[in-house]
Amino acid sequence: MSGAESFVPTPMMLSEAARKRLQALIKEEGKPQLKLRVYVTGGGCSGFQYGFDFADSVAEDDTLIEFGEVALVVDELSYQYLVGSTIDYEEGLAGARFLVQNPNATTTCGCGASFMV
Repeated sequence: MSGAESFVPTPMMLSEAARKRLQALIKEEGKPQLKLRVYVTGGGCSGFQYGFDFADSVAEDDTLIEFGEVALVVDELSYQYLVGSTIDYEEGLAGARFLVQNPNATTTCGCGASFMV
């Protein structure tokens, strides 16, 4: 007789590069309670676009996803578009930025800032 294995899905992931950059930004600000807010808005060349901001607090309808000493905050409407995504950070010739690797996106623009589901 085989037993079912339990599995707790992770709603979103944070890459090591994003985690390190977030830790550095929090240290620079001197506010250990800061969290990275990730959200989706209408617009962009593909229909929706990603946004990032710092959050001092978490609203009642927000989802808080903790990764040790850093955390992501996602509002209720954005969560449905971001579940399963990985937040990454890259530095290159075009500058430095956080970005979303979203398995739910059917189409993305060339810069990766907007998407369609």
